Amino acid sequence: MSLLSLNNIRTLRAQARDTTVDVLEEMLDKLRIVVQEKQEEQQQLEAQQRDKAAKLEKYRELLASEGISLDELTAQSQTITKTKAKRSPRPAKYSYVDEKGQTKYWTGQGRTPSVISKELNNGKSLDDFLI
Repeated sequence: MSLLSLNNIRTLRAQARDTTVDVLEEMLDKLRIVVQEKQEEQQQLEAQQRDKAAKLEKYRELLASEGISLDELTAQSQTITKTKAKRSPRPAKYSYVDEKGQTKYWTGQGRTPSVISKELNNGKSLDDFLI
């Protein structure tokens, strides 16, 4: 049974038919505790929102008294963020001739080109491909 079904008086009456008054009173006490906790939680949330709104207003007034607009402040923070500089490409360490007869270069990082892999499997050394 969900809590929403407790919101219907006919459902409550049907569920309470086979329950004693003592048990119903105990349930009522527990429900009052839950309601009180929920009300306190709501009041605490509202107080936090009021505090935040007061702080925001205080900072707006402080900025206005210093002659700074919110647009200037946000524009300043956007220019401060640095973009990650792209590193320069690594120099090639190895050269090889592919199946089409073209000379290709490899930095030694990433997946080993298939031509070099085949030659390594046939007993050649990586040093044989050094530039």
